[in-house]
Amino acid sequence: MTTTTASQRREQAKTDYNAFLAACPTHNMLDTIGDKWVCLILAALRPGPLRYGEIGATVASVSNKMLTQTLRTLERDGLVTRRMTAQVPVRVDYTLTPLGESLVLVVSQLQHWAEGHMDEVLAARAEFDTTKS
Repeated sequence: MTTTTASQRREQAKTDYNAFLAACPTHNMLDTIGDKWVCLILAALRPGPLRYGEIGATVASVSNKMLTQTLRTLERDGLVTRRMTAQVPVRVDYTLTPLGESLVLVVSQLQHWAEGHMDEVLAARAEFDTTKS
């Protein structure tokens, strides 16, 4: 067993979690974070716990299949918790974890940026499309 210094461990950590390296596990996490359903579901959960149907009603046009898959992914990654309450029918609530709350702050900034700059983006697209056609 070899011993490493603190400096060596820090250097190793830089290469272990460098998103520009192909084998880095952050590639997968960035894939998850970049998914539109993930961003919208996290933003929907920001004010507090929601039931499955409430999330579906808040996030327009998400299919039940995508909502289920996305919630499972978020739960697996530790961003959302699923809590069942014994009643008839069974009540299931989804809540952001502390890790999810730290991410939703970033996601919310992206959402606000997109909403605030959409006119400029649409104008740029229109200009691009007219000059490239």
